[in-house]
Amino acid sequence: QVQLVESGGGLVQAGGSLRLSCASSGSIFSIGAMGWYRQAPGKQREQVARITSGGNTNYGRFVKGRFTISRDNAKNTVYLQMNSLKPEDTAVYYCNAWPNPFPWGQGAQVTVSS
Repeated sequence: QVQLVESGGGLVQAGGSLRLSCASSGSIFSIGAMGWYRQAPGKQREQVARITSGGNTNYGRFVKGRFTISRDNAKNTVYLQMNSLKPEDTAVYYCNAWPNPFPWGQGAQVTVSS
């Protein structure tokens, strides 16, 4: 069973940046497409971005050029660079396979203060 461990979250002021990492216990190249998701209090989990094994990316409309997803297949790690953060980006961020997710990890808390 693949385990995914997110890290890099924290508290940042509006306009700041964070870089999230997601380490996989299994080969992400074999898994295929990977995605970052987020869940804010009282809201449903939503996809933030996804990336295929070949590096093709898709982003949620709310990202608007602020975030960049990337992957290092050799390190079995997926990244999410988040710039120009807004208070509405506050959420727990998760990574997982797309479209068939594994059991969800603990996630990384991102809190953006105004």
